[in-house]
Amino acid sequence: METAIGVFDSHNNAEEALRDLLRQSVPRESIVFLTRSENEAVTVAKELGTYAGGFVNGGFLAEVIAVTPLMIPGMGPVYTLGSGASALLGLVSPGTSSALDKATSTDVGIPETSHDNENAALFEKILKGGRSLILVRTAWHEIATVASGVLDRLGNDTSERTRVKTQTATRQADGITVLDVRGRITLGEGSVMLRKSISDLIQTGNKWIVLNLYEVDYVDTSGVGELVRIHATLRKQGGQLKLVNVHKTLMDILRMTCLHRVFDIQKDEASAIKSSGRAVRATA
Repeated sequence: METAIGVFDSHNNAEEALRDLLRQSVPRESIVFLTRSENEAVTVAKELGTYAGGFVNGGFLAEVIAVTPLMIPGMGPVYTLGSGASALLGLVSPGTSSALDKATSTDVGIPETSHDNENAALFEKILKGGRSLILVRTAWHEIATVASGVLDRLGNDTSERTRVKTQTATRQADGITVLDVRGRITLGEGSVMLRKSISDLIQTGNKWIVLNLYEVDYVDTSGVGELVRIHATLRKQGGQLKLVNVHKTLMDILRMTCLHRVFDIQKDEASAIKSSGRAVRATA
């Protein structure tokens, strides 16, 4: 299962992204829109409903355009568009104890029955910041590629970078694993290679990882999602992920989504290794 995520400050951009996803034949059941603003949800639903009725014979209007309020513990109502919201995100009805807690679980090998509140917190931080979210989850790589392109183009990150083949290299420094990444962390090759590299390290007992992003020239929304999944996976394994040499564009994305408060971002490799060493000794 692959996931593409778009973060939006403007409901106009979010609406255009939803239209473009439909126009490019992304299945409606794979799309979920989330916002804390009822007015935004209703506005997008009405305008998109008019569009959808003309393009898919009203089917999308009947099944998806209805705005569904969901109570999120500790945050209040979140308004969703998308008949697949519950299936895709594990959202629950008012009065239950957890929501949004399985959003990334199937992508990191965590059982779907796990209630990982960290995943919930990541989405809550974005929504609490007054931004809206569009998620597309699909088993088809081609559809995920199309969706990622739309969400990157119309979402908050519109950076364009020259393609560089993604490469990774592992080394040890004072007993801590450093993973050097070069190129792009994007939907497809970049994210898959990074995921495999981390999986290989975990299987060999390396759970305290410093991710050196010095030679990473571009990270798209799917790449950010991959970093989130790696963070959650290592925490579940009792380890930790630290990021170093984060370039300005990526840092801007992390700040916009409040993820800079979730990741452990160090100013340099020496600081990351030193703090990781102390943590390892404290848990030994």
